[in-house]
Amino acid sequence: MATHPFLDWPGPLAFAHRGGASDHPENTMPAFQHAVDLGFTYLETDVHATSDGVLLAFHDSELDRVTDGTGVIAELPYREVREAKVDGEEPIPLFEDLMEAFPDARINIDCKADGAVEPLVAALRELDCLDRVLIGGFSDSRLRRLRGELGERLCTSFGPRQIAALRATGRVPWGGQAAQVPVKQGPLTIVNETFVERAHRKGLHVHVWTIDDPEEMHRLLDLGVDGLMTDRPQILKDVLLSRDEWHA
Repeated sequence: MATHPFLDWPGPLAFAHRGGASDHPENTMPAFQHAVDLGFTYLETDVHATSDGVLLAFHDSELDRVTDGTGVIAELPYREVREAKVDGEEPIPLFEDLMEAFPDARINIDCKADGAVEPLVAALRELDCLDRVLIGGFSDSRLRRLRGELGERLCTSFGPRQIAALRATGRVPWGGQAAQVPVKQGPLTIVNETFVERAHRKGLHVHVWTIDDPEEMHRLLDLGVDGLMTDRPQILKDVLLSRDEWHA
């Protein structure tokens, strides 16, 4: 199995997806604090950069869906973006503030845009925190850039082409320590016994998103997946407690 300080854990990894988006406004400090208060070590977030290079913990490329602001983040300076409030109440966290607020947490980062790569690299170097992050994303080229910039200390998940190769042939073309995947992609089933076995034969973790149903959590854990991401942290905690697999 892949070895990296981020992945070093005595049981299945329990990720609070966007801090636990069903319990509190997603990707806000109250959401992350709630997950940490429940005993979660693993937090999942996303990053975008403003037009002046300020890195935010935020999922969408635009402000419109979850904030009282509007516009494309990459086209706006931070002085404008900072006025937007998630659900009209909570400020959008700076990535650095999230990392510093929870120094014992391990942060799974979805790098959402090419423009976020350089600010993310700079932040991770400044914070010297590669042992407690994993970077994923939906762009193979973006992940290659991050691996090239940050080197072998960086833990990453696979990009889409790598996942497709692993699913189709069991081959791993380059880099990465984990396959972070949905159960299905359109009509195609991704996570099944064969996929998990192939990943494990290559020494890879399998982390599945976004799972909120307790029966599905049990089914996937029975398949042998190594981690689950959820918007409902309390439910995942209860499932792991019932299996004697919860570790805080």
